[in-house]
Amino acid sequence: MTALKRLLYWLIAGSEGGLNRARILLVLKESPQNSNQLSEALALNYKTVRHHLDVLEKNDLVVTTGQRYGKMYFISPMLERQWSDFQEILAEIGHKQLSETSAEED
Repeated sequence: MTALKRLLYWLIAGSEGGLNRARILLVLKESPQNSNQLSEALALNYKTVRHHLDVLEKNDLVVTTGQRYGKMYFISPMLERQWSDFQEILAEIGHKQLSETSAEED
């Protein structure tokens, strides 16, 4: 398993807030956004989005350009190159959530 894949498992599948971080990455894959745009697009509190962006930036999964309110976020080149690892983890998370939902309904 690559170091990036281990990092993605920890930040997406293994920690609280992982699904919101995954949602942020999916939006950024489509187009660069600033914090406010992400907050509106995902219907999340601005401070929540900022927290997750800080975590993603600290772990080199997103890169930025600009400053303050105009700061734009992009998927990092490292994550771009290994996007299939991210998609694999998302597929696994989705499968687990379906299983948990089904078990709760029984």
